[in-house]
Amino acid sequence: MRAIGIILAGGHNHRMRELSQKRAISAMPVAGSYRSIDFALSNMSNSHIQRVAVLTQYNARSLNEHLSSSKWWDFGRKQGGLYVFTPVVTADNSNWYRGTADAIYQNLDFLKNSHEPYVVIASGDCVYKMDYNKVLEYHIDKKADITVVCKDMPEGMNVDRYGIIKMNEESRIEEFEEKPVVAKSNTVSCGIYVIRRRLLIELIEKSAEEGRHDLVADILIRYKGMKRIFGYKMKDYWKNIASVEDYYETNMDFLKPDVRNYFFREYPAVYSKVDDLAPAKYNVGSDVKNSLVSSGSIINGKVENSIIFKKVFVGNNCTIKNSIILNDVYIGDNTHIENCIVESRDTIRANSYYVGEGEIKVLIEKNERYDV
Repeated sequence: MRAIGIILAGGHNHRMRELSQKRAISAMPVAGSYRSIDFALSNMSNSHIQRVAVLTQYNARSLNEHLSSSKWWDFGRKQGGLYVFTPVVTADNSNWYRGTADAIYQNLDFLKNSHEPYVVIASGDCVYKMDYNKVLEYHIDKKADITVVCKDMPEGMNVDRYGIIKMNEESRIEEFEEKPVVAKSNTVSCGIYVIRRRLLIELIEKSAEEGRHDLVADILIRYKGMKRIFGYKMKDYWKNIASVEDYYETNMDFLKPDVRNYFFREYPAVYSKVDDLAPAKYNVGSDVKNSLVSSGSIINGKVENSIIFKKVFVGNNCTIKNSIILNDVYIGDNTHIENCIVESRDTIRANSYYVGEGEIKVLIEKNERYDV
């Protein structure tokens, strides 16, 4: 493909509550075996983009460990490859990334040293499958300066935390408002952009000179009347992980057969870093219904409408309902967990009772495992 890729994976969101205290949102576990960033990386690989930069910043340790080998997404190659950029203190600059545009500006050499004519920019916190080649073909056909991938959300859905787009009959963007108080449209930006590489360098350098640091507010919205900015509508599954509720709903969607088949069984595939773990073990007395259980887990109790991530132990006479249990959790005997998200590496004492009422409850227990 005649493009390089940039994945923005450095942001922090307070709406993720306790879940973002130990990891970047792009490193959030999804569907039992994946991380959020796997979807963008897989899309890049499946679209035959050979050079991809991931810009990380906040709580990046877990994310950087996940990206430590590029072979899982087929980026282990002599030409191109996967590049992970974090903020670097230099003689000229000691700032963290002050925004998405500034993150690209601080790594502008990656763009300048590339030869591909186009750039695909994507967010690392969205769950979807897409062939970026189709967006690029649309971009060239429309003679666009910038193309924004967007999606029509269901009527009545609260969309005020997205970028809201209004387009004319030829799909040119006439209005673009970031997180409006009152949304005038139900068409939202998916955080995926296609732009000519030289134009991006020009716009990023100009924004930096003016002390502007945000890609959406200071480039897309500011230049919408001056540049030919078009919208490309996505019709397939797309979810943005921006809050605890979003994260819960996205994972629960994978319990639906159509969503599960779309991601797991339909071409192209979604790739992730693979752990060498034994298959899940279901002991006598276990009862599992409509759930995803990952490798390395041992189930003794009842699990219903839940997602169990890797290396989870569920004790005897336990009941897990409508919940997400993250990696390496030990759940003691006779425990009841319902409508909850249990943080990774937690130890839940025997005879505990947790039910999320009204909102999803996030459990963070710091019990010593050997005391249980």
